Amino acid sequence: MRKTFIAAAVALAVSAGAAQAQGRDFSKVEITATKLADGVHMLTGAGGNIGVSSGDDGVFLVDDQFAPLTVKILAAIRKITPKPVKFVVNTHWHFDHTGGNENLGKAGTVIVAHDNVRELMRVDQVISAFGRKIPAAPKAALPVITFNDTTTFHMNGQTLRVRHMPAAHTSGDSIVHFVEADVVHMGDLFFNGFYPFIDVEHGGSAAGMIKAADAVLAMAGPNTKIIPGHGPLADKVALRAYRDMLKGVHDAVKKLVDAGTPRAEAVAAQPTQAFDAEWGDGFLRPEVFAGFVYDSMTK
Repeated sequence: MRKTFIAAAVALAVSAGAAQAQGRDFSKVEITATKLADGVHMLTGAGGNIGVSSGDDGVFLVDDQFAPLTVKILAAIRKITPKPVKFVVNTHWHFDHTGGNENLGKAGTVIVAHDNVRELMRVDQVISAFGRKIPAAPKAALPVITFNDTTTFHMNGQTLRVRHMPAAHTSGDSIVHFVEADVVHMGDLFFNGFYPFIDVEHGGSAAGMIKAADAVLAMAGPNTKIIPGHGPLADKVALRAYRDMLKGVHDAVKKLVDAGTPRAEAVAAQPTQAFDAEWGDGFLRPEVFAGFVYDSMTK
């Protein structure tokens, strides 16, 4: 039941572009806050999970879901703190993580992201895998501060380290490490409980996803709380299981690619079969995920 609900929520998020989202009924979406540490929360609703740092210096957000949910997100934040939202860091460019940018930007929030996020957002895009055209973001939604590798925020008595993970889910993914709180937000580098979307068309790769998981595993301890882009709050054990699945599928597909197997035949060979019972009950069918992995090795 839980995985089915999560899969449906993610499917809705991925299948709606910025324009299409206006036709959705967001009135029934509830924003739920979960306290992870003093001054650190995770918000869930529709779209990507949100990270929050709050305290005397104001509010620092990681991602902001869809535009129609901004009022609800801000109401949830006001239950935590009356302070304004000063910064939002986008983990990548996808609209279910950046949809609230325009509302927040017009309200004075400073939007921050990797260089490639701004470049992707400022022009029209197409996600061919889902047949979606994504219009260029309005000026107020674009990141106004960008970085090429890492950047660090010092707010609310916390060290918030933002680190680019190249060629993974997209070309512009970042993780955010709430150092003192021992929390890591991974954005869509981590789909907890089901096969992830790899946006090969915009610079993603299965190998990069594995490297990103390895990087977070190296910094995580037994008590580290890990916020995935989609799915429930996780820990190091859950991330390791996810990483092992990625590596297993990657290696199975690579054998087929190295043998010169055409895409259709490689997918038909069911390279995900050993993992489907645990990971295949999500918004991506196993054969679709196998195709993304194959494409990431051949394009």
